[in-house]
Amino acid sequence: MALPFLGDLVQSAQEITTEARFRHVGTRMLGFILALLALQTTEARSADLKPQTLEAFAKYVEFTEARIQKELIRPNSFLYIDGLSGPQRSQALALLRRGDVYMERLKMRDASGHVLEAPDGIIHHWMGAVFVPCATLQQTLELVEDYDRHQDIYKPEVLRSRLISRNGNDFKIYYRLRKKKIITVTLNTDHDVRYFPLDATHCWSRSYSTRIAEVADADSPREGEKPVGHDGGFLWRLYSYWRFEGKDGGVYVECESISLTRDVPALLKPLINPFITGIPKESLQMTMGSTRSALVGRHPCKTNSPDTVGGRP
Repeated sequence: MALPFLGDLVQSAQEITTEARFRHVGTRMLGFILALLALQTTEARSADLKPQTLEAFAKYVEFTEARIQKELIRPNSFLYIDGLSGPQRSQALALLRRGDVYMERLKMRDASGHVLEAPDGIIHHWMGAVFVPCATLQQTLELVEDYDRHQDIYKPEVLRSRLISRNGNDFKIYYRLRKKKIITVTLNTDHDVRYFPLDATHCWSRSYSTRIAEVADADSPREGEKPVGHDGGFLWRLYSYWRFEGKDGGVYVECESISLTRDVPALLKPLINPFITGIPKESLQMTMGSTRSALVGRHPCKTNSPDTVGGRP
């Protein structure tokens, strides 16, 4: 990960501070620059993935998967949004029918009602949903299983994608990811994906990252991977759970994303946390929007189709 030179940061901070005195703007950007200055410290540059952090993440995943399994067998309530309260569900459906992405931050709690957290790490849990009128479940699965083309569908975050192997409904895939928000991080990642077809209109899947390596000096002659679990800690684990349901003249697509990143030193949290926690949401929102856009492009609604619901933007 390349950071700006210290002198450039100081100069930028001075310029923004001067401008802010007269325009009363630049406070947020100044905070980002100060955060980058803080990232120059050894403590902030690297982090170790600790056993207790992984154990807490595994517990969080266990609770999440237990909840998902209960929801999947609810009669006539296959989707996450089906379990929302009446007003919430109506608002979510209205959003989806407009062609927008529904997003919700989730938190799992233990039997005592305490939010499950990871020591020395941060668990990010988001749910995103879209509705694609006129598409079928089969067409949707063909797109999401087309892993060699994900680098085109989900760019610019997915730089490269490759199907390593397939055995029935089990896939092994590779992604080269780029996370960019003030600083840029490049990652080589491997994932195991399994699909669970239930019937002609219902399917769900789960994806587990099996290896995530941060790339140093990406796309340069000096490129190399940092030791797995001893890096910047920008992404240590990435699990996702998809649900697909064909109804209402189209397909509903949902994805729950659970990721694990490093924690940050206490003194830096006010500056760094806003954009560390923002990246998982923006990433999932982009993924869902890109999925919908790709399906719209491949399978446009026919004019005057009786199955068209809500139209397309």
